[in-house]
Amino acid sequence: MIGRLTGTLAEKQPPYLLIDVNGVGYEVQAPMTSIYSLPKVGEQVQLYTHFSVSENAHQLFAFKDTVDRQLFRHLIKVNGVGPKLALSILSGIETPAFVSAIHAGSSATLVKVPGVGKKTAERLVIEMQDRLKDWAGDGEFSQAGEPSAPVSGRGQGEIIAEAESALVALGYKPAEAAKAISRLDKQKMPETSEELIRLALRSMLPG
Repeated sequence: MIGRLTGTLAEKQPPYLLIDVNGVGYEVQAPMTSIYSLPKVGEQVQLYTHFSVSENAHQLFAFKDTVDRQLFRHLIKVNGVGPKLALSILSGIETPAFVSAIHAGSSATLVKVPGVGKKTAERLVIEMQDRLKDWAGDGEFSQAGEPSAPVSGRGQGEIIAEAESALVALGYKPAEAAKAISRLDKQKMPETSEELIRLALRSMLPG
């Protein structure tokens, strides 16, 4: 089993990453909360991984630290939550906020996460209470870093298309992804797809 990858970040097309480890390219999927903390393409990275095997696919998921990986592993054990939804949950809410919501029994907080319905939120609270009972509060968890620096020469259209593609890959319908991005202020459009995805995910949360 592959538990960790250390190598060069060869490609970054959220939620997919390509990590070059001594000439071997590993394609992984990562939550946006991990992607936000990554360096520029071409720089060294270290990611913790989870290998998922199903009848239809063998997939490698990557995380910025072992805390997020452990939460992912807890999530996919919940009835009705597979790797795709777990990735979406970790993309829509930081680990400290998720743990706090579970401790507080707040399904109302979880249902605000894109992709999580009322029944799923209630199930998460019930099934995760025991699994996360020993997890500490907000201060014990590392926060995601800042998004990577702008890539010079890239047009707004390309960044928007990349962000929409990433949201669809995370499980949102193309119309939902396009609508979330269209709601953003065109005059303050970010210069990286990672930041655009972050803003789009936030825009899907009820006020």
